[in-house]
Amino acid sequence: MGKQQGGRGKRFADRNRRAGGDARREVRSERKAAAASLARTGRDDRRSHEGKPVAAPVRGRTASPVHGDFIEGRRACTEALRAGFPVKRALVAAGEGKDPVLAQLVDYLHATGVPVITVPRSDLDVRSAHGAHQGVMLEAGAFPYAELADVVARAGDGAALVIVLDHVTDAGNFGAIVRTAEVVGAAGVIIANKRAAEVTVATYKTSAGAVMHLPIARVPNIARALEDLKKAGFWCVGASEHATGTCWDTAFEGRIALVMGSEGEGISRLVLDTCDDLTRLPQRGRTESLTVAQATTALAYEWLRRNIAELGDAGAAVSSQGRAVTAPGAGE
Repeated sequence: MGKQQGGRGKRFADRNRRAGGDARREVRSERKAAAASLARTGRDDRRSHEGKPVAAPVRGRTASPVHGDFIEGRRACTEALRAGFPVKRALVAAGEGKDPVLAQLVDYLHATGVPVITVPRSDLDVRSAHGAHQGVMLEAGAFPYAELADVVARAGDGAALVIVLDHVTDAGNFGAIVRTAEVVGAAGVIIANKRAAEVTVATYKTSAGAVMHLPIARVPNIARALEDLKKAGFWCVGASEHATGTCWDTAFEGRIALVMGSEGEGISRLVLDTCDDLTRLPQRGRTESLTVAQATTALAYEWLRRNIAELGDAGAAVSSQGRAVTAPGAGE
C-alpha cells in the first residue's frame, strides 16, 4: 500500500475525530449538491436557444504511442480485435493462406480495415516473444485514453468508485488494478501522464482485456484531479499503512475516489494532503504489506460490499468505451 511518514495518519485521524461524523456527512452532502448543480448546468448548456437538445461535444482523447508491441497467436489476436484494442497493422506469415482458421482471421482483418502485410515466417520468429505466433501478429496502435470528465460522466449521480493511482510504475500491478476496477464496476481509473505505467500490450494481457472496458484517464496533476473529483461529489480516501483506522471503520459509502500510492514511495505529500481521509487494511501477520494491486483489490471489494444494495446488479453495467464486435473463431 506504500509507506508514509509516521504521525501523518494520526494527524488525519485527529482531524477527522474533531470534525466528527456530522461534519463529514455535511461536506459530502455539499459536494453532492454541487455535483448535481454542475450536471444541471451542463445539461442546460447543451440546449439550443430554441430549447431543443443538441448533441454534446465529443471530448478529445489523448493517445500514447506504443512502439514495437506485438500481440501474437491466433486466439490472442482475435480476442484483441473483439475487444477493440487499437491495431496498426497485422503481420501474416507467407504460405499460410490454405489454413482455414488463419484465412478467416485475415478476412476479418481486411473487413475491419487493418492493414495486412505478408512477411516470411522467419520475420515473425524474430519478433516473437515466445515462439508461438501461429503465423500472425498484430502491432499495437495508440491507446485511446479518456478525459477525467469522461470518468465523472460514467459515474452518474449515485454511488461510484474511481481508482486514482499516484505514480504506480509496475505494468503488472497496473494491469491487475485495472482488472479489479472493471470487475467491481468502478467508473474508471486515473493515472499520471508521466512517471507512471501506461497502457501497453502487456497491460492489455495482465488486465485480461479490461483496459478496453472502462475509461482510463491520464492527468498532468493527481492532486488537481482529486480536487475536480471532490467538486463532482467524491470523497477522497488515501490508502496508507500508517493510517490509524482500518477500512472496516472508514466511510466507504457513496462516491469514493480511492487513492493508491506508488510501489516504493506510497502517496506523495501533496496528494496525501489533498485526501479527505486515510485508511489501511487490518493485518495480523509479519509481512510488511500487500502489493499495491492486492491492496487495491481488497479495498475495492470493501467499497462494493458497502454499496451493493444501492448499486444493484453490477454485472449489468455496460462499458461506454468497449466495442462490441463479432470476430471469427480463433481456433487453438
